Amino acid sequence: MVIDQTEELIPNTSKNDQPAIDISSPLYIHPSDSPGVTLVLVSFDGIGYRSWKRSVLRALSVKNKLWFVNGDCRKPPPNSPQFRQWERCDDMVTSWILNSLSKEISDSVEYVSDSVELWRKLEDRYDQTNGVKLYQIQKEINDLVQGSLDITAYYT
Repeated sequence: MVIDQTEELIPNTSKNDQPAIDISSPLYIHPSDSPGVTLVLVSFDGIGYRSWKRSVLRALSVKNKLWFVNGDCRKPPPNSPQFRQWERCDDMVTSWILNSLSKEISDSVEYVSDSVELWRKLEDRYDQTNGVKLYQIQKEINDLVQGSLDITAYYT
């Protein structure tokens, strides 16, 4: 599902003659949201990526900002009335993700252009399975014995 930001606006205008944003829109920023908000309790330090990823996705879903990292809330053209609001929200999401990374990892991805690029860089770097290590662990499990019984025989 791709979000069309023009459908998300309430036809009324706010006090400064800017279109008001529906609170259910991904472009809405709650007054309690700030760039310093921490999405997850433990910063990602290069270990446990999938667990960290799941926690971040859950937190972004609660804040209705998941659309930014999965690419469904696309950047509007610069002449669009929603352009600045989209940039603000994307910068907020980028800040939240950077805040949930260790300093070393954060420093290595600090200059990405938007949250979807940041998310893809992290996935490319950390969401990989190590086939050799997986094979080695599976082989070690298969080779386990209890006395003269192999692991399967022992547990049956």
